[in-house]
Amino acid sequence: MLKKITMEMIKYFNKDVIRINHALKVHSFCSTISNLEQLSEKEQLIVNLSGILHDIGIKEAERKYNSSAGPYQEQEGPAIAKQIIEKYTLDKEILERVCYIVGHHHSYSKIDGKDFQILVEADFLVNIYEDEIGKAEVAGIRSKYFKTQSGLEILQYMYQ
Repeated sequence: MLKKITMEMIKYFNKDVIRINHALKVHSFCSTISNLEQLSEKEQLIVNLSGILHDIGIKEAERKYNSSAGPYQEQEGPAIAKQIIEKYTLDKEILERVCYIVGHHHSYSKIDGKDFQILVEADFLVNIYEDEIGKAEVAGIRSKYFKTQSGLEILQYMYQ
């Protein structure tokens, strides 16, 4: 199912290679960190689905608001994520949790679990590279947003 939803994301972004690659990279870090942190199978599925779909609202945000700003992505993303996930047999609790994370992934004060925390760390690991964020700013991101041992370790080996 995860592979099929990944394909759904690729089809949805349809030739938007930058966004497809971003989602795949975030998903990869989500998978790695959630495994290293020994999350349950259910939590790993939530983290992985969130990684694949976290930015799924960006196209609709740009269409409606002419902006890819985080609040617009959060507003538009859950309905699209739900539409994609509902094609597959999945526990309602997992669907709701993924939609919550997709709908708040730029609202760091809403982080309320390790699954959400890992998605945020994975997104930062990719964004630091893609946005060419400097070492001083990385140190601030580290102290403010990173909490898992595995995320901190990856950040250290990649950027510090």
